[in-house]
Amino acid sequence: MTGLNFAPALVEREELPGGGFILRSPMALKPCAATLCEHLDCWAGKAPDRPFLAQRDGAGGWRKISYSDALRQTRSVAQSLLDRAITADRPIMILSDNSIDHALLMLGGLYAGIPTAPISPPYALMSGDFGKLRQVFEVLKPSLIYVSDGARFAKALGALDLDRVEVVASANPDAGLRATPFATLCQRQPTPRVDDAVAALTPDTVAKILFTSGSTGMPKGVINTHRMLCSNQQALAQIWPFLEEKPPILVDWLPWSHTFGANHNFNLVLRNGGTLYIDGGKPMPGLIGTSIANLKDIAPTIYFNVPRGYDQLIPYLEADPAFRDHFFSRLDTLFYAAAGLPQNLWQRLETLSIEARGTKITMTSAWGSTETAPLATGVHFAIDRAGVIGLPVPGCELKLVPNAGKLEIRVRGPNVTPGYYKRPDLTREAFDEDGFLLTGDAVVLADPDDPARGIVFDGRVAEDFKLLSGSWVSAGNIRVAAISAADPMIQDAVVTGHDRDEVGLLIFANAAELARVAGIPAATPIGEFNVSKPVRDALNEAFSRYNNDYPASSRRIARMLIMAEPPSPDRNEITDKGYINQRAVLENRAGLIDKLYSNHPDVIVVS
Repeated sequence: MTGLNFAPALVEREELPGGGFILRSPMALKPCAATLCEHLDCWAGKAPDRPFLAQRDGAGGWRKISYSDALRQTRSVAQSLLDRAITADRPIMILSDNSIDHALLMLGGLYAGIPTAPISPPYALMSGDFGKLRQVFEVLKPSLIYVSDGARFAKALGALDLDRVEVVASANPDAGLRATPFATLCQRQPTPRVDDAVAALTPDTVAKILFTSGSTGMPKGVINTHRMLCSNQQALAQIWPFLEEKPPILVDWLPWSHTFGANHNFNLVLRNGGTLYIDGGKPMPGLIGTSIANLKDIAPTIYFNVPRGYDQLIPYLEADPAFRDHFFSRLDTLFYAAAGLPQNLWQRLETLSIEARGTKITMTSAWGSTETAPLATGVHFAIDRAGVIGLPVPGCELKLVPNAGKLEIRVRGPNVTPGYYKRPDLTREAFDEDGFLLTGDAVVLADPDDPARGIVFDGRVAEDFKLLSGSWVSAGNIRVAAISAADPMIQDAVVTGHDRDEVGLLIFANAAELARVAGIPAATPIGEFNVSKPVRDALNEAFSRYNNDYPASSRRIARMLIMAEPPSPDRNEITDKGYINQRAVLENRAGLIDKLYSNHPDVIVVS
């Protein structure tokens, strides 16, 4: 049992013709705020001096902004936007990472009734041709673009047609392209026009536009209304009543260009009067150290991350007992989402929590999408393994429909988007005849006889495939099990075998660990590990054990290949959150698949 105040684990089931069924929470969604603005107004009145946002300053300390200061500056920014006569059909485009200025601009847009569109920073900073950035720019046709640093983003901005577009920068506004200093937006004295703009807002006013990464093609702009965002936070508070018992404290890196960081985490803090310490790090080489330093300074009450993030964090916790004890000192729950968490990481986190405080930490998860704001299911009961994604949250209905041997999950509720920005064709295709959003994700019941035991994520329908034998292969389940089987040698893997005789793996390896196994320098080109006998022996041993546990042809891994190149953001192979796009990797690296199923000496055949 968990000591947290959770809502009871209850669910209603309605059978459908054809073998499907609908699941819904018996808890009605309680009345909630009409707009997100109500939450900032509320806490600026109730707790004006409480820190709302904090980020590192140039001296290494924390720059903090209270709820009252945030409201004052938000209203000034809103007035500045209204002065510019920006309209909702030419929204604000934000290119930079999370920051206090980013938050103030987003909040100012909410108060002015002008949507903001935070764009994945790698589109501007890591792209070779700025193709996705230009595509998104053409869809939005923004009137204003914000960047944190004019010099850092000058090259990306130079790739855009900025005629009739104002650029605003927090630092180096005169670098490259002449920009307006962000500070000037915060200096404008608000007028009654701000109050009039707020009064004109409705639950169906567009709050923001978030772009999906998409498995192929151009990113889609998902319309996010105030109704979606406010109902989602109300549902979360109903399944997690402990959120209202004490203000949550988060140390969070998850990008606001994605729904997890922006809608789930930022809005959780805003709705419940908490404090968000903006983590400038990321779970990747060169940046994970920043996250560790921030967590050593601030102990969170809830910690949110993705599996890749936990994979990077755990070794630091294991190596430093003082850091471990500090990290768990006031932690209520560890939460993961966005991808399957390998069970070995789950177990290591539980072990660390027991070492730190004598009891297991409460582990939680959820499921949803950009189109569901994001929460559609949530864990609010004790679980003992990864994969369980909870039960439908209040107000949200799940339709489970047989599809390709799986149960596809579809969603209907106030948290679901009305559609895609300027794409009525995609909007029409996104919903079924009953108004349920088509997600393409699959689930199973943890206990077919007791739906209240929760739903288990079962991968994406589109990622699954058949072997030549006709056997269905569940790529998502194999991927998670394979990473655990070869921990810590594999960072991620892509499952292959469509129209082949055998299941294979394309491996994104942990180069440092493979170098240790091989006894060679860490700087060795990663592709060379395919021919290292110690590495081949270690992987062979790990997957021989795996195959003993999963001998069926649909689960057995017969061959593998270590890829020399890391996943490419430009080619849509990896998201900001570290989630590998299986479909994109398979399409982009078709030549490696042919190599994998050949007699090439680099291929590791499992004996």
